[in-house]
Amino acid sequence: MTRPMIRHMAIFARDTKKMAEFYRDVFEMDIIHSMKAPNTEKFAYFVSDGHVTLALLPFRLTGEEMHCGLHHFGFKVEDTDEIARRIAALEGEAPQKRPSNRPYAEHRGCDTEGNLFDISQAGFDRG
Repeated sequence: MTRPMIRHMAIFARDTKKMAEFYRDVFEMDIIHSMKAPNTEKFAYFVSDGHVTLALLPFRLTGEEMHCGLHHFGFKVEDTDEIARRIAALEGEAPQKRPSNRPYAEHRGCDTEGNLFDISQAGFDRG
């Protein structure tokens, strides 16, 4: 199996469009996708340098516990079942299947300190 690679990070932002334009204009990242975020009228933007994608997600004061800044990161893997077996061998929590309306990752897990990560075989470049 090839080594898993970090392919995306998700950042909660108050103004996702302004942040997407910042990364586009300053770091020459491409805005590869945008979509209306679930349960809000705001939009999420996805910017990429061609290797890593930043998911810029709308921050909300209500709902799930969250803060502005880094929320999770994601690995592209060859075999999600193998990754789940490795986590189980370390007595970690099994990754959970993500809802079907989340197009960029099939599973979500956490490390030993509760930091969230996504796991995807399909990849994060889909739009």
